[in-house]
Parts: sequence; C-alpha cells; structure tokens
Amino acid sequence: MRKIVFAFLFVLSSFNLYAQKDFKFRLGLTAHPNFGFLKVENGKDNGLSLGFTYGLIGDFEFAENYCFATGLTVTTINGKGTVLNLQPYHGVSAANTEYNVKYKMQYIEVPLSIKLKTEENNGTKWFGQFGLTNDFAIRAKQDVSTGKTILADDAKADKQTRFYRAGMIIGGGAEYRLNGKTSLVGGLTYNNGLTNIAKGGNTIRNHYVALNIGVFF
Repeated sequence: MRKIVFAFLFVLSSFNLYAQKDFKFRLGLTAHPNFGFLKVENGKDNGLSLGFTYGLIGDFEFAENYCFATGLTVTTINGKGTVLNLQPYHGVSAANTEYNVKYKMQYIEVPLSIKLKTEENNGTKWFGQFGLTNDFAIRAKQDVSTGKTILADDAKADKQTRFYRAGMIIGGGAEYRLNGKTSLVGGLTYNNGLTNIAKGGNTIRNHYVALNIGVFF
C-alpha cells in the first residue's frame, strides 16, 4: 500500500516539475452527503448508513482540461455490519458469536487525484476523476450488540480502530460556469477503503458513495 501511495505522489510531483509555470489554482467549498457501508472478512455488511462531508476543494490546472484535484475535508463514514467474534468484546475461549456493530468514523480527508475534463459546451464541462485519499481519524465511535444485549452505545472506539485510512476514489460529474470564475460542481464518487479500520484481529474496511456538491470561486 505504501508503494502505491509513494508512486502516485511521484507521478504528481513529476507533473508539477514539468508544468509548474502553467499551473492555475482554483479553490472552492463543498458540503454533501455520503452513503457508507462495511466489508467484513468474517461477517457481512448490513446496508447503507448516511454520512456527511464538508470542507475545501482545490484544482491545480497543469494543462488544458487536465488538473490535479485535492482538498481538505471533514468526512464522516458510517457503516454497520455483523462480525464474527468481534474484538475486544469476544472472549478467547468463548464459542463463536455474531456481533452487530456500527462504526461511526470521522476523518480529516486529503484526496490526491487526477481530473480529466471535456471542452466547455454551453457553460458546462464534464469530467472523470481517479486517485487516492488519505484519511486521519479525529473521532471514532461504535454501537455493539449481540442478540438483545447491548455492549456499547455510541461508545468511544479509538482503541478499537486505526488512526489512518487509505482509499481509492473513482468518480465523475459536471461543472457549470455561473459567471466569471464561479462554477457549480456536481457528481458522484465511489471511495473504496483499502486499509483495515479495525484492531484486534478483525478485518473490516469501510467504503462510501458520495453525492458531490461544491462551488469553485
């Protein structure tokens, strides 16, 4: 995973060195919902959970219709599932048990991606986007139950979850020029979690689909 991140950063740095004189920077704001879910190695996911993202977005245009897209957002990823022998709630010598769990994770998210745009037509540009996200946990909570027994209710889960999360993003959408340099952006992004968010022997990854809405100024 580290090799992938370093390789991606190297490519972006190469673009920067090659075309730094031609860079144009655009800054914007975003606030939009996302729909999170879990992938559990020993268990299953239990549907979508609503989350939210807000913060800054930025485009570095290094060539016509090509840009390096980044940002700094606060992203909440919620997801629920059924996990076999969830640690640290499951005893070492206990029989196999299924636990219902909901992870409520909040991250500082820094995306690193390439955005490819079409020519503008009637004020609209279409784009596709691909890259990585680096997420750093600022809050971790969870609900845990087995059967009718509640073991945790909105409890802190810093010791049960990992600080760093990496994700791979792919998406697309449209940018509509309102006037001058101001543009409205909308689209859809899938964020595929690459790293395990759980500690203690369980393997759980969280993912989300985002309905992107933003404004560039």
